[in-house]
Amino acid sequence: MSTSVLRLEKTCIFQAKNLILSEVNIDVKQGDFVYLIGKTGSGKSSLLKTLYGDLQLTEGQGEIVGFKLETLKDKDIPFLRRKLGIVFQDFKLLNERSVHGNLEFVLKATGWNDRLKINEKIEAVLTKVNMLDKANKFPYELSGGEQQRVAIARALLNDPELILADEPTGNLDPQTSMEVMQVLQDLNKKGHTIFMATHDYAIILKYPSKTLKCEDHKVFEVVQRKDP
Repeated sequence: MSTSVLRLEKTCIFQAKNLILSEVNIDVKQGDFVYLIGKTGSGKSSLLKTLYGDLQLTEGQGEIVGFKLETLKDKDIPFLRRKLGIVFQDFKLLNERSVHGNLEFVLKATGWNDRLKINEKIEAVLTKVNMLDKANKFPYELSGGEQQRVAIARALLNDPELILADEPTGNLDPQTSMEVMQVLQDLNKKGHTIFMATHDYAIILKYPSKTLKCEDHKVFEVVQRKDP
C-alpha cells in the first residue's frame, strides 16, 4: 500500500476572506502523477500556494510530506519547502548566475557547504534533465524549454518527496511543452511523485494520468473516457 504524500480532507481554500475552493478532498500517493486542471481563476494556483505555505489553511485538515497544514507555523515553511520541489511557469532563474551558479546558490542557501558534494549533486540533477552540457551557460542564453529544464533540475536538488508544478509548460510552445513533459514523465517513472497544475489538455491526452478539476469552487476527479 503506497504512502500518502499529500492528503486534504474537507479543506476550504481562501484568498484573504474570499472562498476560492470548498470541501476539497485529495489523496496523492507516493509515485503518483496527478494533474490539476481548470480555467484561469478556478483556484489551481491558490490550492498550490496553500500546499507550499504561501496561503494559510484555516478550514479542514491537510498534510503534505509530513507537515500538517492547519498548524503550519511561519518558521516551519522553509523546512516544508526543502521537502518539496516547486516548478513555476516563469522559471524564476537568476540571470546574473550561470546554470551551475543558480543550482549552487540554492544548495548553499539550504545548508550545503562541501564543494565536492555540491558539484556532484549539480551534475546529477542536470544529467537527469539532459542539461549537463549547458552548466556554464546563463539563463538568457537558453531557450524557454531549456530554462524550464534547469528549473526542474533545481526542484530536484534536495531530493523532494513531492514535486509541485504550477503550469510548467504555460510559457512554452507546443513542441517544447511536450519535451518538458517527457522530462517530468521520465522522473515519475523513476519514482518521483508529481502534482501538476495545467490548462493544456493536449498534454493530458498525450500523457494520461489521474486528473482533478477545479470548477464552481469544487475539486473533483475527471473520469477519462477510453476509446472502444
